[in-house]
Amino acid sequence: MLIAGIDDAGRGAIIGPLIIAGVLFREEDLHILEDLKVKDSKLLSPSRRERFADEIKKAALKFHIVEFEPERIDDVVNRGRRLHRLNWLEAYGMAEVIINLKPDIAIVDASDVIAERFKDQILGMVPFNVKVISEHKADRKYPVVSAASIIAKVERDRRIAELRRRYGELGSGYASDRRTMKFLERWVIENKALPDFVRRSWKPAKKMMKNVKSAQMKIQ
Repeated sequence: MLIAGIDDAGRGAIIGPLIIAGVLFREEDLHILEDLKVKDSKLLSPSRRERFADEIKKAALKFHIVEFEPERIDDVVNRGRRLHRLNWLEAYGMAEVIINLKPDIAIVDASDVIAERFKDQILGMVPFNVKVISEHKADRKYPVVSAASIIAKVERDRRIAELRRRYGELGSGYASDRRTMKFLERWVIENKALPDFVRRSWKPAKKMMKNVKSAQMKIQ
């Protein structure tokens, strides 16, 4: 029996990509993750996540990563009809992971408030029979999903580190981070536009552009 765990990182971020990762294990090998004491990525320090990620990749039969850049996210959020926006994009990404890994059972951390609806969306995109277990906080219940969350988080952290090397300190990439919003405010003031690595469909991004334009009109 082949078991896959699938999770995301960066769903709510204003800067950078949304990453979806999956790991594949034989059922009899899942104890390896328990022996490693794998935890939800949010409960680990960056250095521990890095170490865990290397060990998980070595132990897994296979892993797969899907990346959605801000432009793709904005397109879905702005153009998608109801139930075909961000949750649909995540279901699409998780289906892609399942198609690549070909598990007998896939356990996913549900993005939709209705976990069963999220499962049905995924199943509608997979062209073969697979059992999907869709649960909220699956990354805390199942070590195989915790392992996927670690891979996804490490991959996103690397993308943010690349942006940081190119553009300077930009914080975590979340709107709740003052460093991130200060970085974007300076950028918009200097460039009169948001950078292409920002999700422009996010409310904080729209509000920032509106505020800057209002300030410019007052000056004029």
